[in-house]
Amino acid sequence: MQLRKLEVNEHGLTRGLWEKVFSEDSKEFLDYYYFIKTRDNQIYVIEEDGQIRSMLQLNPYLIQIEDEQFACNYIIAVATEEDYRRRGYMGELLRKSMLDMYAAKEPFTFLMPAAEAIYTPYDFRFIYAQEQYESQGKSGALAVECTDASMRDSAAMAEFFRANFAEQYQVFAVRDEMYYQTMIFEQQSENGGVKLLRKDGNLVGLFAYACEDNTVEIREPLYLPEYEEEFQKAVYALKLGSDAVVKIYADHQNRSGKKVPVIMARILHLETLLSAMKVKDGEELKCSFAVLDSIITKNSRVWELTGGQEDRDIQVRETEDSEGVITISALTSLLFGYKTVEEIRGETDVIIPDRLGQELEKIQTLERVFLNEIV
Repeated sequence: MQLRKLEVNEHGLTRGLWEKVFSEDSKEFLDYYYFIKTRDNQIYVIEEDGQIRSMLQLNPYLIQIEDEQFACNYIIAVATEEDYRRRGYMGELLRKSMLDMYAAKEPFTFLMPAAEAIYTPYDFRFIYAQEQYESQGKSGALAVECTDASMRDSAAMAEFFRANFAEQYQVFAVRDEMYYQTMIFEQQSENGGVKLLRKDGNLVGLFAYACEDNTVEIREPLYLPEYEEEFQKAVYALKLGSDAVVKIYADHQNRSGKKVPVIMARILHLETLLSAMKVKDGEELKCSFAVLDSIITKNSRVWELTGGQEDRDIQVRETEDSEGVITISALTSLLFGYKTVEEIRGETDVIIPDRLGQELEKIQTLERVFLNEIV
């Protein structure tokens, strides 16, 4: 058994394994993926009997965390050939890739799990629940122009997100021109595209869509509040009079659906993540706690956090005096606002005395997350 990271010119060697394990993916999608995404991603593999039997891919994203931007990786295509499963290959690939990402000082990594239980042993925890609902749209004449986006529209799309939505979120993938160009390619490979809504020539909304069988999937509709009705009319028009089921994911305006946990994250370089965070307005923070991390053991230190009042940035340093103990998984849930101090208190190996709990409440958690990436 040999574990290694492939050279870029070897990335295409993993396509056969992808086709075996993820047989539901179309040729068109894989043509897109292996032409576009594998140009700059990283692929870790395990070779056995002279062939690639297991893989894990890291797709790079620039992630905004509060005021700063960081290179982070989305984990995808964790796959092992059927006859070579139950040998611990996935764990080996996860540990190796996470240690490499830690060495690069990446604050966290994230993924969309096939099942939560697969990744919890590696200290991944849910950090983002996505609004999901079905809609038949609304009939009626559109009062806006609705067209498919082309590559030349990507700069305007990026500016539309920056101007109207970026400030609503603390953690999100930076949507620059290249991001939207890639999105257009991706959606086209799924028999879809990206629709643009314009009023008097100005962009007022956009959404990605894909069509398969009798289902239309709409991802991340972004529109100005006063154009929600026009978005629903565009949904209706997209069906072309059919009885297709329309599934809508991550509608930032509509709250009629259910919130479904979709993205799990794993803290990598803890000091980097903490240093990007802030103290709540009007508060002054000073506390210390020991962290338990059995995989990235360099995180297992006693950390002191200070900051607040005039400078809301959190200052992080190692210390010797600990007020309590928090596991890296519990800390993930806490820092991303997915669980409260009281909720993580009940987890195994977590010790949070009253004073430490009160101090931790002063941290501005990263609860406004917007991560809808799927590849």
